[in-house]
Amino acid sequence: MAHLAMSFFGGEPSYTDLGLWAFLTISAVAMFAVFLPLVAWIGSRQKEREAFYKAETFRRLAESSSEGAKMAIELLREQSRLERLKHRQGVLLGGMINIGVGAALVIFLTALKVGQPGATNLCGLIPGFIGVAMVVYALYMTPPVE
Repeated sequence: MAHLAMSFFGGEPSYTDLGLWAFLTISAVAMFAVFLPLVAWIGSRQKEREAFYKAETFRRLAESSSEGAKMAIELLREQSRLERLKHRQGVLLGGMINIGVGAALVIFLTALKVGQPGATNLCGLIPGFIGVAMVVYALYMTPPVE
């Protein structure tokens, strides 16, 4: 590939390799043009099936008896609570990861000693403060999960 790029951009133009270059380029673009929409379509079909089966389960529980309706409502509340808890834990984990990345970046840039001392390593504070904001949001600003 390096020879192809050199001949195409820098060295002697070799038009015999142009066909291979075009084939690889077109096949890479075609793969992503077909693969990404296919994955998105499969994911949307899966979500649609899950929603259909969930709705069908709730409908059958609600039609069975008054006890079934109460059970369906409790199940719906429990699923909602679990979704909120999962979201909160995801934000908390993302904040912790950002804090770790920021601390590691400060240490790494301090060890490199590039540029002005103390000025370069402050770049690590950007993801660190974003992580602190995410952790504060997850712990204090989200509504409590019953």
